[in-house]
Amino acid sequence: MIVSESGFSKIKASITEKIFFGHEPSAELIAILLVYFVQGILGLARLAVSFFLKDELHLNPAEVSALLGIVALPWMIKPLFGFISDGLPIFGYRRRPYLVLSGFLGAIAWVLLATVVHSAWAATLAISLGSLSTAIADVIVDSLVVERARGESVSGAGSLQALSWGASAVGGLITAYFSGALLQQFDTRAIFLITATFPLIVSGVAWLISESPVTERTNWAIVGDQLKQLKQAVTQKSIWLPTAFLFLWQATPTAESSFFYFSTNELDFEPEFLGRVRLVTSIAAIVGIWVFQRFLKAVPFRVIFGWSNVISAVLGLSMLLLVTHANRALGIDDRWFSLGDSLILTVMGQIAFMPVLVLAARLCPPGVEATLFALLMSVVNLSGLVSYEFGALLTHWLGVTDTNFDNLWILVLITNLSTLLPLPLLGWLPGSDSTTTIAEVPPALEADPAKPIGQAFMPNLISVSAGNEAAKGSIE
Repeated sequence: MIVSESGFSKIKASITEKIFFGHEPSAELIAILLVYFVQGILGLARLAVSFFLKDELHLNPAEVSALLGIVALPWMIKPLFGFISDGLPIFGYRRRPYLVLSGFLGAIAWVLLATVVHSAWAATLAISLGSLSTAIADVIVDSLVVERARGESVSGAGSLQALSWGASAVGGLITAYFSGALLQQFDTRAIFLITATFPLIVSGVAWLISESPVTERTNWAIVGDQLKQLKQAVTQKSIWLPTAFLFLWQATPTAESSFFYFSTNELDFEPEFLGRVRLVTSIAAIVGIWVFQRFLKAVPFRVIFGWSNVISAVLGLSMLLLVTHANRALGIDDRWFSLGDSLILTVMGQIAFMPVLVLAARLCPPGVEATLFALLMSVVNLSGLVSYEFGALLTHWLGVTDTNFDNLWILVLITNLSTLLPLPLLGWLPGSDSTTTIAEVPPALEADPAKPIGQAFMPNLISVSAGNEAAKGSIE
């Protein structure tokens, strides 16, 4: 069947509207989305890393939680990467060379894990290198999205945000089930080698980025202008108050590492089933993006944060039934219980976390997008480090090990209820009368961000959701 020119135009317009949310699918946009896609597809090794640390390096839950905090350090210094990218071009370019470099670093990190890593310290260094790789790419692609979103209309606010998250979620969806199924067929190091090929895609698509070279003579002017704009921005109450709230919200302790050990050692969940859980949560992430894009873009931040936090905390308490095996007395199978909980909490987590990036990106002035956005996000990532280390301390104090889960219910209770502590400070977020709500934004501040915080800073130990972690941003 021959499609007429007008018919082809209609098909193209439909694809542009339905799939790309109204954005022209240019080579640069495809390159940007591929970077997010790769960050999602790196989840192929997520379960492999979890089992590698547990079974081959024999780390206990507290040690793994502490390790997760350490390897997040590159995300604490994201502003440095943004500062370097914005003010110190390589061969006259601020974006392309850094994407190329990040891809090669990521590939090296996975090859090291597959070959020479045989100790906890070596694993920490290799995973941290992978974390560094993803953090660099994240800063660069964040800035590209922010720059493009500045031309977005108010009615279309949030579309680039949803599109970026969608690309990452699709990547995670494709590898979700296979992350567990492959572990049934191959050892962890073979999966690391397969994963090493994905960062090279980032290096390859870097050349599709449209970028004009800057002259060497302007570098110091750029740096000076950055510092002035950053100083002006970070001293504004409208910026540091919401950032402080987000820090407190994310810094509450996590039971994620302990729950992975519980699900594998106590409940005997095999890798293939954990892959199914990741598949379910990946689908749920896409559902959460759609719900936000379709219904919640105009809802004030306070309402989204408040209600999603309370609902998630209540639902998260249902995990007490699983850790005490009360679900069995109710006739509910462990696997079905875990799947249902993961599905619901992941949807809530996406809904709660989307406005975080929308708000942060809209505060970025021209010329300093990468630096300021990275600064705001690094504060939230720092809170993630606090969350993991605090969780490690609680896990140790409560005596939760790879075989003793007697006090896991206390850990789950604490991690859930602690997420409610920042709620009295909701007033620090923009209210319904603020010009920085999701739908009503001054044109000069229009911008959209990037991707889930910590999504790929390392393959997180995500198996079954533990309490309210999803609503805090622990999203696949």
